[in-house]
Amino acid sequence: MELALAPRTAPATGSHPGDEELLALVLGPCAGRRAPSLCARELLERQGPLRRLSTRTSHELRSVKGVGERQAARLLAVFDLTRRLMGCRLHPGAQFLNPRQIFEHYHASLRDRKKEMFLVVLLDARHRILREEVVSEGSLTSSIVHPREVFGPAVREAAGAMILVHNHPSGDPRPSEEDVAVTRRLVHAAEVLGIRVLDHVIVGDGVYASFKEEGLL
Repeated sequence: MELALAPRTAPATGSHPGDEELLALVLGPCAGRRAPSLCARELLERQGPLRRLSTRTSHELRSVKGVGERQAARLLAVFDLTRRLMGCRLHPGAQFLNPRQIFEHYHASLRDRKKEMFLVVLLDARHRILREEVVSEGSLTSSIVHPREVFGPAVREAAGAMILVHNHPSGDPRPSEEDVAVTRRLVHAAEVLGIRVLDHVIVGDGVYASFKEEGLL
């Protein structure tokens, strides 16, 4: 299977603050009057690098001396805001023109999740975005991703089409047998309801798999 690679980001220039400096600014005054720079350095050493740090829990962040509930909450808020900013909100009436656009929209928000998240993007008859709906979080199985959870919102919105999206925490987006089985089940149910499933995009770490591109729909 050929997998499309996500575009690389431009390298940071030396004029920008480093990860340690930015973390120290976010942390602010630390517990026990410990210097924020020391806390930031230890966070990166014990829980980093930065991308991995962004997936840590409050308990894991607070394992570093000087990082209390307030400092952990600040970090979690910044990481969550960053994911939201990178993912951006879907604008009703806009369109996804190809699988790469779907991948680029969801990559930042889904790539580092420790569990599989399955969602649907509801579209009108002209394939314009209505809204998205999170269907489940956990392992992708036919018992969890049930047609009633997927198509209930679609029927309420009078959707004419939809796009399926989920992530693989392993980073490898290649469809599993269960992925294929669940997708076929949903496509069959959609046909009965007169709704088109345009694609199922699996988000990995820097790569994606599109059922449409691979001829699996």
